[in-house]
Amino acid sequence: MLHYQTIPVTPFQQNCSLVWCDQTMDAAVIDPGGDLGRLLAAVQGLGLQLKAIWLTHAHIDHAGGAGELAERLQLPIVGPHEGDQFWIDGLPQQSAMFGFPPAQAFVPTRWLHDGDTVSIGQETLTVRHCPGHTPGHVVFHAPQIERCFVGDVLFAGSIGRTDFPQGNHQQLIDSITQRLWPMGDATVFIPGHGPESSFGQERRSNPFVGGT
Repeated sequence: MLHYQTIPVTPFQQNCSLVWCDQTMDAAVIDPGGDLGRLLAAVQGLGLQLKAIWLTHAHIDHAGGAGELAERLQLPIVGPHEGDQFWIDGLPQQSAMFGFPPAQAFVPTRWLHDGDTVSIGQETLTVRHCPGHTPGHVVFHAPQIERCFVGDVLFAGSIGRTDFPQGNHQQLIDSITQRLWPMGDATVFIPGHGPESSFGQERRSNPFVGGT
């Protein structure tokens, strides 16, 4: 079975998630934006074997620790979509701008595209490309536990910002309504910031996409 634990990291309180297969205890870390010591302590405390880094997108609070962690533990960086390479290239500048520890630029080991899958141990998740917040944003859907790790596409009561370079409001709305909603109202999502919610709850009450 797939398990996860969410650990807020960085001054932006970004929801980094450890996901693992309980048969093998192999794990991936989604969006290690920083605070690597805390993340690695959690990995050790849970008895996990960290095998991969998965990225939803390349803003500093989500990807700032990826290059260092990959180098330190010889881990592959999986995702996001190629559309975010310009954000990855700018990670050193992003870290300076926001007062984060110096961040390394990198080229992911594997880019992700709509309909791809990623696996950890005996568990497989489906990738959906959900541009709008950034052009290369992806989400990780785990239908076996009715969960989706959505980065900054959707929040409890809100949606991702689209005023950053290459953000697109209509693309974001389309990503939510055409790619997230079909996963089902019962699916609980883990956003990049703030509390979990369900797609059904947001379809009913979210002021930006309610009623869609």
